[in-house]
Amino acid sequence: MKQHQNLYIFLLMLILVPLAGEPKIHPFSGDLSSFRVSFGSPIFLLFLLWIRNTSFVFSGFCVGLSVMLFRIGLDLLTNDLSFSSSILLRGPTFFYYLTYATCFHLPKVDTLCSKSLQIAGWSILAEFAASIVELSLTNICSSTEMDITFNILMKIIIIAIIRCFFILSFFFLVQLHQAETTTIQERKQNKRMILLISGLYEEVVQLNKSQKNAETVTRNCYQLYEELQKITYEIDRDKLSQELLCIAGQVHEIKKDNQRIYAGLSQLTNNRKLNDYMPATELGDIIVQSNRKYAFSLGKEITFSITVDPTLQDLHVYTILSIVNNLVANAVEAIKRTGNIDITFAKNDGLIEIEVCDDGVGILANKVDLLFKPGYTTKFDAKGNPSTGVGLPYVKHLTEELEGTIFVDNSRSNKTIFHLTLPLKNLEG
Repeated sequence: MKQHQNLYIFLLMLILVPLAGEPKIHPFSGDLSSFRVSFGSPIFLLFLLWIRNTSFVFSGFCVGLSVMLFRIGLDLLTNDLSFSSSILLRGPTFFYYLTYATCFHLPKVDTLCSKSLQIAGWSILAEFAASIVELSLTNICSSTEMDITFNILMKIIIIAIIRCFFILSFFFLVQLHQAETTTIQERKQNKRMILLISGLYEEVVQLNKSQKNAETVTRNCYQLYEELQKITYEIDRDKLSQELLCIAGQVHEIKKDNQRIYAGLSQLTNNRKLNDYMPATELGDIIVQSNRKYAFSLGKEITFSITVDPTLQDLHVYTILSIVNNLVANAVEAIKRTGNIDITFAKNDGLIEIEVCDDGVGILANKVDLLFKPGYTTKFDAKGNPSTGVGLPYVKHLTEELEGTIFVDNSRSNKTIFHLTLPLKNLEG
């Protein structure tokens, strides 16, 4: 598309420059009367500044040839001149445009495009050099020995300045208009980004509230679990029903918060539909990206790597995320400041084997059996409140419901590996 556009511009240049050269002024008389001042070179300069990715020498050659042939054609149609006489008369014009373009090739005008004074100075120099070449060749072709005097040189310089600033004024007006248009577009984009960030901020507030509610519900459920585990606990039906009703209400509030968050984020993401099943590679990317952001929010520098068996089919999104995100988030929290987390999805005889390996603080051998016990935790918040300690028990419960297994390998030095094995029949769509 871009190449076609450049070709059209180039062809337009070959048409417009010869036409622009016809309204003309003849500043010299006598043998140099064929030398003309026209709008051809200003228009040519405009095109040179416009299509800078084309060779300037090639452009000068083609435009010079186009102008020369155009004027020869007019001579043959309107003037009583032979073809050979017309070539001698119009030939210097070819070298005028070739010299003009060659002068712009020397400094690489694309490096000067932001420096208006340098462009102006160089265009005056190009106009002067090209005019001297044309006058000299006109002198030779007309078989005269007329000298190019100081007055002639001054006329050429004045004409060059006038023509140069005429076209540069037009060019920089166009540039100014483009800059203003770009500024307006950037303002619109910035406004859109501000609205987008504002929308995301509202969702973050809702999500933070939902997260705190979820933490409270989890803690209440665990406290109720502990009380029910006591042998001496006597069930007070009214009290228990009220506690369960309170927990149900809190869960319902979380649900409504999440519905609002989902609705807001769906609008921000152009309402892209979410599928229940997704390729394993895409799931892996989601896990890595979300936990990379989590690590960043904790001020940690963690390198994530993931290996996914390409033969795996689409997997159930929410089940995989529920299990693996828990394990990876624990790995993030186990790393103090910097570290590595390696995630592997492998297929083996109808099973998917998932490994999450980190080089964090590690797990003591006598604590491994406690990891999957509800309520056991080694994590505390800034206020000293313990974590709920139900993440890994939930992962184990869900794994066993899916007829899978989970175990921890801490036999390697400075490595903790959670190994999951799940039947693919319970995960694939």
